[in-house]
Amino acid sequence: MRSRTASCACGQLRIEVRGEPLGVGVCHCFACQRRTGSVFAALAAFAVPYEVTGTATEYVRVGDQGARFRFRFCPVCGTNLFHTEEGYEESSVAVAVGAFADPSFPPPEDSVYDCRRHSWVQLPEGIRTYEKDPT
Repeated sequence: MRSRTASCACGQLRIEVRGEPLGVGVCHCFACQRRTGSVFAALAAFAVPYEVTGTATEYVRVGDQGARFRFRFCPVCGTNLFHTEEGYEESSVAVAVGAFADPSFPPPEDSVYDCRRHSWVQLPEGIRTYEKDPT
């Protein structure tokens, strides 16, 4: 089974995941824009198990529909590396796609909060778009 490692900018915090992504998507909500410092977040979900090395700082944010997301950041360089949804920690983890530093990483299949997408952002052909969160 293929493994991939994502790391923060300074290399102190890493996450190793196994297998292919369960899904890849982008989120244009304002919380993700602020969290990443970019105009959207690009995330890939992976099934457990995964292995984390290094020390993380945690931040919990409540989503629009009440779900609680626990984000892990590097306390040294500030990179937002991965997060889990409370109640689903034993099934999957979402990892920032850019942290894999792999230009061949699979493209996103879904785009959520398209109502907040910057007008100049062009999405891949065939991607499913949702005005808000489809769940």
